[in-house]
Amino acid sequence: MDEQTQKKTLTSLENHARGVVEGKAKEEAGRVLIRMKDRFSTLFNHDSESMPRVWTGKEDIRSITKTAHSAALKLLSVMAAIRLDDNVDNIENTLCSALLDTKGIASVTKWGSTTSDPLASSTWDKVPPNKILITPVQCKILWRQYRAETEYCVTQAISAQEANKRSNNWLPPPWAIVALIILGFNEFLTLLRNPLYVGIIFVGYLMLKALWVQLDISGEFSHGVLPGIISLSTKFIPTIMSLLKKLAEEGQAAANNNPQSTNASASKSLPNTTSPLLTASSTVTSSANGTKEE
Repeated sequence: MDEQTQKKTLTSLENHARGVVEGKAKEEAGRVLIRMKDRFSTLFNHDSESMPRVWTGKEDIRSITKTAHSAALKLLSVMAAIRLDDNVDNIENTLCSALLDTKGIASVTKWGSTTSDPLASSTWDKVPPNKILITPVQCKILWRQYRAETEYCVTQAISAQEANKRSNNWLPPPWAIVALIILGFNEFLTLLRNPLYVGIIFVGYLMLKALWVQLDISGEFSHGVLPGIISLSTKFIPTIMSLLKKLAEEGQAAANNNPQSTNASASKSLPNTTSPLLTASSTVTSSANGTKEE
């Protein structure tokens, strides 16, 4: 192969390779929103060791969310243009300053200025138009849609964290305890004067404790407030019926055992009650026999 044919062949292969890469890049750019949400879900719901996160209340949700958003935004900046010639651009910095910098967004909103918005354009700086896959305006629209669809995950994590904190800390604040002591002094004296109320309260506490264990309220509310309420509403009446059934069975068993104990005690006391009668009859018989002998 001569030199001219070799150059022509290499140029043809290079153009073909560029066409394959650009076609694949354009195809993936159309699915960039799905990729961004997958990247966010992976980093938000898994720790550094790829283990699922358990929202126990010690995690910094704000920091985790910011890291996941940064990774998704970096993916968007990579997919925004084709870079086969190693050209340097500032797409990532522009997106970060416009979409992640809350101070810059607040200043633009405050002054109502749209001329300084770096994303109010259809081209990227230092990027040829034929290499652009996603325009700045499209990036802004995609980011708004991405934030709306990922906000639910953040809300669920915050709810799970708050539910876990409430389940681990049942004591009220100190000021509430002091208020209860001051305002409930008269009721406390009433309980001291009527011990029957203490028994009723104790029985009520036992019933509530049994319901708490049977319904697993803390476990139900760990998945969220609304799912917990729905699940408890379906389990409340069957649980009450089950507890009443158990109480009835225990009462029936106690009633069945009482006649046996009564019969046993009566049989034990029968010889004691009949022994004086037997003694008296034997005495009368012996006296009669003595009279006849005389």
